[in-house]
Amino acid sequence: MAPAHYTRLVLQERPKGDIDANTFRRETIPFDLKPGSCQVLVRTEYVSIDAAMRSWLRDVRSYIPPVQIGDVMRADGLATVIEAGVDCKLKPGDIVRCTPGWAEYAVLDEKTCQALKVPPGAEPLDFLGPLGITGMTAYFGLHDVGKIKPGDTLVVSGAAGATGSLVCQLAKIHGAKVVAIAGSEDKCKWLTDELGVDVAFNYKSRTFYSDFKKRIGYIDLFFDNVGGSLLNFMLTRLNKGARIVLCGAISDYNSDKPTGLSAYSNLISQRASLQGFIVFDYASRYREARQEMAEWLASGKLKRRFQVVEGLENAPKALLMLYSGGNTGKLVVRVSSPRTQAKL
Repeated sequence: MAPAHYTRLVLQERPKGDIDANTFRRETIPFDLKPGSCQVLVRTEYVSIDAAMRSWLRDVRSYIPPVQIGDVMRADGLATVIEAGVDCKLKPGDIVRCTPGWAEYAVLDEKTCQALKVPPGAEPLDFLGPLGITGMTAYFGLHDVGKIKPGDTLVVSGAAGATGSLVCQLAKIHGAKVVAIAGSEDKCKWLTDELGVDVAFNYKSRTFYSDFKKRIGYIDLFFDNVGGSLLNFMLTRLNKGARIVLCGAISDYNSDKPTGLSAYSNLISQRASLQGFIVFDYASRYREARQEMAEWLASGKLKRRFQVVEGLENAPKALLMLYSGGNTGKLVVRVSSPRTQAKL
């Protein structure tokens, strides 16, 4: 039975710095959603909270169009099909991975929805983690861009986050020495004790830079989720032929004047490379990556951790957690109530 009203969060104004109370507007509107041909009406169960979402709020040229003022905030998620239009293969009750945005209900083109086929050892929520875009980012960033090799010394920034924690584990599977960088002692302990990294550094330590130089020296591969001063420091620690995978720059996402790099000449002297990438470029190979990731999940070689925030109204606060270091593992928001939520 459809509700009389539903809630959505729309972009009210573009933030100039940090996201604040004026960035998004909560709307409760009459329920008038109806799927057309080859469309489905879905009820959102969970939405993914990702650092890149901040960049979607800027009205600038990028790999994806910005969210427009008045539009529902874009977000990947898991949803239940409530009603299917004519010519649809999906049916009511199907659980799908899709992009419903910050809304309790949405009408989506069927072709943009992926019916979940949960492999042994996995759960539906994994399609927002290791079997979703997060996992694909870690997989292709490390393999295709970073060209990971056994014996490499790999450094991962933002290592306790969704992508970083997977990169650490994938690199260990492939025989690399893994050096993790995170923002608290608790996160460092989780990375060493639970995920098995070789060394973990708290970048907030007053002796971080000197400790790193003494214990690690130079590196072969840097998987960077942070950018800024940390990236600049790692440019001074490169072995000959080192590779830098530029996955994200979370330290600068809320800044109108990002920190510039001064140590880039080391790329020349060490014949090193720095390459950015967008995971969507590897979409044709997601199936092969998911199969391998699923096997590692089933065997216990790959672990995941979800941090669940309750309630769509708390999605903006959850997004802020990414930039203050308030999350460990994959951050998601549970949208539907326990009464209506599908059995995931």
